[in-house]
Amino acid sequence: MKVITVKNQLEGGKIGYQLLKEAMENGAKVLGLATGSTPVEFYNQVVNSNLDFSEMTSVNLDEYVGLDGSNDQSYRYFMNKHLFDEKPFKENFLPNGKAADLDAETKHYDEIIVAHPIDWQILGIGQNGHIGFNEPGTSTDITTHVVDLTESTIKANARFFENENDVPRQAISMGLATIMKSKQIVLMAYGKEKAEAVKGMVEGKVTIDLPASILQTRENVTVIADEDAASLLSK
Repeated sequence: MKVITVKNQLEGGKIGYQLLKEAMENGAKVLGLATGSTPVEFYNQVVNSNLDFSEMTSVNLDEYVGLDGSNDQSYRYFMNKHLFDEKPFKENFLPNGKAADLDAETKHYDEIIVAHPIDWQILGIGQNGHIGFNEPGTSTDITTHVVDLTESTIKANARFFENENDVPRQAISMGLATIMKSKQIVLMAYGKEKAEAVKGMVEGKVTIDLPASILQTRENVTVIADEDAASLLSK
């Protein structure tokens, strides 16, 4: 695991963009993408670049249960707004949060990922150490699954909704086993509220109580953290 400390999200976005550009130059064809406030500046850098995604495929980490792409809080809407509308891909895959049969949808999404192995995966990290929506206690063997979101995650996401009661209580998420199959992983973390999770991920023991700690077991992982998020690291 390599840790790069940056001054702010803009610098982190630029470094993330350079890592993506290098990966595409080296043959990456399938990108695992994330949503939320963390990767926004990274996507800004991508949109304002001359990178061509017309032969690329994207596979997103997760989607809220109960929201479709027309809902401005859905992750498909987010991806359209921040990337896909400006940089068309060959194919874009996200879980179907409106699927009538959620178990069937998780199996279907696993099949999509098997058919499109992820070359380069972008991640954020939650204050409780979750990646994707893999909350503390999640098995490291799990693939795509339906998640009951924790209260801390619901509260963290409430800022995006008019009312906390509007925040979905479930999501479909790639599992830890799926994420760990990605050939290259880049995780971004910004802000003091992420410092405890970053320290546990980088320097703590590998434990299901902090899902991101599993990344210690992989060599091809780069962590981009601002000074606040990296403030508790001893190295």
